Amino acid sequence: MTMETALALMSFALVMSITPGPANFLLLASGANFGLVRTLPLLFGVSFGFLFMVFLVGIGLGHVLEQYPVVHTTLRFACGAYVLWLAYQIGRSRSLGGDGEPMTNPIGFINAALLQWVNPKAWTVALIVNVSYAFPGALVPSLLKMILLFAIVNIPSIGVWALSGSALRRHLRSGKRLAVFNLGMASMLVLSTIPMLFTT
Repeated sequence: MTMETALALMSFALVMSITPGPANFLLLASGANFGLVRTLPLLFGVSFGFLFMVFLVGIGLGHVLEQYPVVHTTLRFACGAYVLWLAYQIGRSRSLGGDGEPMTNPIGFINAALLQWVNPKAWTVALIVNVSYAFPGALVPSLLKMILLFAIVNIPSIGVWALSGSALRRHLRSGKRLAVFNLGMASMLVLSTIPMLFTT
């Protein structure tokens, strides 16, 4: 992989990783509710789930999706259902002294990784990365290099969202600010899911 290709891949990874989406809204909400340290399993699960997907798509899973579009459609609506459930859990929570039922545990590593597997945006990015940056003549080595470069950019980029949520934590302790924040995050999750559900 040339330096120009590596820089192009890392630039693409930055744009895809740091822009708003369901996983990043979850990281922001988790950082605000639980702090950065307790959000780390979610952060690493999101990254691992996506990077493992890139690898599997690279070694042939992408062809299965092309041959069986119903699989992609099923994933899209499974994502919608799961994210709507997460939005409901966040929106109904009242924590740090508010009224109602608090969120007691952040999303763990496994659930975070599985979220990426039902995220159509993640599938699309995984396909684009493989088509644009993998070299068929040396498939596995090029895949591993791609994954390493993507991880170097991806983890700090999505970490910005968790860190931002954690920075808001003290401000949200007063009154019902966290409850309002959680309702806002739930709404953003729903709004970020709608385009994925209706994009073919």
